[in-house]
Amino acid sequence: MNSRDRRLSIKEILEKSNKPQKGHVLAEKLGVTRQVIVKDIAILRAEGKSIIATPDGYLIPKVEEKSVRKVIAVSHKTDEMEEELKTIVKFGGKIEDVIVEHPVYGEIKGMLMIKNLYDVDNFLYNINKYKAEPLLILTGGVHLHTIVADNYDILENIINALKEKGYIISE
Repeated sequence: MNSRDRRLSIKEILEKSNKPQKGHVLAEKLGVTRQVIVKDIAILRAEGKSIIATPDGYLIPKVEEKSVRKVIAVSHKTDEMEEELKTIVKFGGKIEDVIVEHPVYGEIKGMLMIKNLYDVDNFLYNINKYKAEPLLILTGGVHLHTIVADNYDILENIINALKEKGYIISE
């Protein structure tokens, strides 16, 4: 299989999949190394394909036609992260990302794609497993999240719950 056909195969696998695909799994399926997959993903992105890398693998986001999204500004301590994330998903929100403003690098964005309590637990497990620091430590707790919900009422409920907990940065 030549490189063009391989990239087409990667694109088709990601478009058909409902869950992220690990680089090493794609590599095994296509008979190449993981590094070749990383390079192919970079080329596909450069060609304009919307492929995101999550901790669980690569994915092409499905267009949620009837959903609404809002970027919210929040601030809290590291030990309040679990409560923040669970509050959002409990009300039916999906946390697409976390964004912080770094003084040297500018905007740093991490794709989360957290949509339920299992995802929250898995994210926190991986933070602990890899002894990783959450991005909010770079900014004293201040960060942004892109929240996706089925409608504006759900978004408002999420924002109100986060306000009650003191996490929302006032407008």
